[in-house]
Amino acid sequence: MAGSSSTVVAGLTAAAVGTIGFLAHQASANAPDAFGAPRASASAAASKAPRDRRNPAALPAGSGTGERVVYSVDDDRVWLVGENGKVRRTFTVTPGSVDPPPGAYVVTSRSRATTGTDGVPVEHVVRFASVGGVVVGFSAAVGGPRRTPDPAVRTGGIRESRADGDAMWLFATIGERVVVIR
Repeated sequence: MAGSSSTVVAGLTAAAVGTIGFLAHQASANAPDAFGAPRASASAAASKAPRDRRNPAALPAGSGTGERVVYSVDDDRVWLVGENGKVRRTFTVTPGSVDPPPGAYVVTSRSRATTGTDGVPVEHVVRFASVGGVVVGFSAAVGGPRRTPDPAVRTGGIRESRADGDAMWLFATIGERVVVIR
């Protein structure tokens, strides 16, 4: 009898340890990164979202529902999507040297004007991710056209035209969803 009760206790202990390990893994996968930004959602597809070959500016299927910003790292394009799922505006961007992984994020901070990590004055900065210590967000360079980033400098600034930056600033307030796709 004593042998069977110790077997039951050992089995229950093993089950409890396994459950705690699983819950700890789930919590760490959903915890914000070291900079307080949410991690990419595991539910977002890492594969390239289907595209309409006849209309490359069309919103890709599988990019979510409801109001959101959709950013394609492969196409260097952004869509501002209203609550009804209709595209309010779409435009091309010039990414920095650090891309966020595909996933679902939220806007975590904004700055009306600052200096980018590349030393360029920028405005209407909308931040939503952090990758390896590099903050990623949309911004518009002040006083000039978008330049190709220096690949030797790790930057997360996704540059827009000033008009597109104005539209992003009005649309993407704190907490707005940003869906990053391939």
